[in-house]
Amino acid sequence: MLSLEHVMLRNGAFTLSVDLTLQKGQRLGLIGASGSGKSTLLNLVAGFLVPDTGRILIDGSDVSRTDVASRPLGILFQDGNLFPHLSAFDNVALGLRPDLRLSESQREAVTACLDQVGMAAHADRLPKVLSGGQQSRVALARMLLRDKPLALLDEPFSALDPGLRRDMLGLVSDLCDQARLTLILVTHDLREVQNLCTDLCLLDKGQVTIRGEMQTILSDPPAALRPWL
Repeated sequence: MLSLEHVMLRNGAFTLSVDLTLQKGQRLGLIGASGSGKSTLLNLVAGFLVPDTGRILIDGSDVSRTDVASRPLGILFQDGNLFPHLSAFDNVALGLRPDLRLSESQREAVTACLDQVGMAAHADRLPKVLSGGQQSRVALARMLLRDKPLALLDEPFSALDPGLRRDMLGLVSDLCDQARLTLILVTHDLREVQNLCTDLCLLDKGQVTIRGEMQTILSDPPAALRPWL
């Protein structure tokens, strides 16, 4: 479970103020205009930012001031953050050992994660010879390898064409079902939320203006959501 209790962060004239709870297995689609606070909220959960006030709890533990690497979560960014000089296998293996000195069981785990995302046959290839969709799959495999209960996705598939984006969202949905991951997806596209998420949150000027079960909200969309439809 993820809980943001009276979390506030000020940055110049901008203030983010959020109370938010996600139960295990829920998938939250976080939408809002540019500058509304979506990435700020995600960075607070990830640990790149520290709140001025309030607490962030994951599975009951206060992680408000815990460093990024120690938090029980995986992160998938828009560019995937693949190292161009490393093979797909080694890029995934970094999720376990930065020095890439893997035991046999760890090597098997890397191969299993690549297989989960359909990339086992391309394990020895460098990112430059992989398509955009294949690179996204490698980045997703690295996140899965960390085997954390919370996944944070910051517009990870926005650079892909619509067909590939749908495929990746379907893959993530299947993997979330298998591992019962709790997920936050930052996106500008409400269709991505509909394809992947159970819940919806709209941020506006650092405030949560809409929050609830996605299907319920979309059955009778509030006026504030209509520009996104």
